[in-house]
Amino acid sequence: MRIAFAGKGGAGKTTIAATLARLVARRGVPVVAIDADSNPNLAAALGVDPSTAAALAGIPAAAVSRKLAGPGLKFSVDELLAAHGAVAPDGVRMLLMGAPAHAGEGCLCSAHAAVSAVLADLGDEPDTLAVVDLEASPEHVSRGTARFADTLILVTEPYYRSLEATRRLADLAAELPATKTVVVVNKVRSPADGEAVAEFCDRHGLTRIGEVPFSDAVVDADRRARPLLDADADGAVVAAVTAVIDAIQVPG
Repeated sequence: MRIAFAGKGGAGKTTIAATLARLVARRGVPVVAIDADSNPNLAAALGVDPSTAAALAGIPAAAVSRKLAGPGLKFSVDELLAAHGAVAPDGVRMLLMGAPAHAGEGCLCSAHAAVSAVLADLGDEPDTLAVVDLEASPEHVSRGTARFADTLILVTEPYYRSLEATRRLADLAAELPATKTVVVVNKVRSPADGEAVAEFCDRHGLTRIGEVPFSDAVVDADRRARPLLDADADGAVVAAVTAVIDAIQVPG
């Protein structure tokens, strides 16, 4: 199963993606997490040792070949993980999308193609959960990278600009016939917040599967550079992410 997270910058998708990945791994499911953001933060959210995270390089363009069905890997996913990945707490294995090393380098076409290739090959491993943290832009959807995800989770905040960004992403994602798109609302402070998002989703035909409350524990964990799951394992946010896992029927 392949799950991708998208949403407006600051919506909280990285925290939710990392927490979900580790919770599923604790159920005994093999998990591969991919940071598909050119400004990466998933390693820190997962709890990868900072020195290990700093040494991580992106998936090399040389590992990808062009195939009739799109980009594909020249090696197995396991070989790629062994050579270029890192292991996070709870056994989550992770990869990083390539990022620009210098200003003026041009587009990241090969880096996006590499993520597509990994996701495509992970489709042949149904017992493995792939969790992909996409960048805060519609580019992964417009490029078609998200078409390799079985489920696209749009993380939104209960505010107009975030909801509008979610609607635009959902409109694009509707053109990906094999990808199911759902919405998780984050940072809910009151029943009115949840009701407003429910009304918005109903009006635009969006499927809302989860509600994550605002929590100072998230802010405090980030301030201390700790994964939320380590800082507040029994808190309301972790409980809400667990409910999301059950809602999308993740194996395990």
